[in-house]
Amino acid sequence: MNYSWNWAVLFSEPYLQWLVWGTLMTIVISLVAWVAALAIGTFIGVLHSTGNVWIRLLTRSFISLFRNIPLLLQMFLWFFVVPELLPDAAGTWLKRDLPYPAVVTAIVALGLFTSSRVAVQVSAGIAALPPGQRMAAIASGLSLAQAYRHVLIPQAFRVIVPPLTSEFLTIFKNSSIALTIGVFELTARTQQIESYTYQGFEAFTAATVIYVSIALSVTMVMRHVERRTALPGTI
Repeated sequence: MNYSWNWAVLFSEPYLQWLVWGTLMTIVISLVAWVAALAIGTFIGVLHSTGNVWIRLLTRSFISLFRNIPLLLQMFLWFFVVPELLPDAAGTWLKRDLPYPAVVTAIVALGLFTSSRVAVQVSAGIAALPPGQRMAAIASGLSLAQAYRHVLIPQAFRVIVPPLTSEFLTIFKNSSIALTIGVFELTARTQQIESYTYQGFEAFTAATVIYVSIALSVTMVMRHVERRTALPGTI
């Protein structure tokens, strides 16, 4: 293979700046989407665990809808289809007047997709707790909402830290799909560098190292969280 290696291109301008901004965009999209996914997923997961037939039907529909439709398709639906289904003023605002519409769309799509997976984890974590926990909380005078807030949810989260770690890692990898709707995150910036310099090996190697570094950092942080929050006897 006759290939001219040039690692210095990664440290020259504007390509180094592109990598930095792409990495920051990936981190911002992933973290904001994760906060939204954690909040929405916890809410849906708690409702799903209540046992009410109608509520479970609604939450199961939400989970099935957002978990079973591919994330790429959801990106396209939110970016290209939803604005066309809304009234003209609202659709124009979403497509043109909203600041950074592609970034907002990526966060919404990624957040809702991940929230459906978080909801399953939260519901499973609550179901894994001994039934006596809920009954004891109610018997001690707590309302059902207080029992969830002070007893069930804190324990459930301590149980599901390992699967949540996996979801947290996955959201960084899934953020790369945002390039399909015009978001210049890390993968898109890498492709841009390759198209300008024809140094594809160097560019994609740099992206690989950055993604691996992010994953290792998240793993170390979550392992520390898991050790600090684990219920006695579960590890």
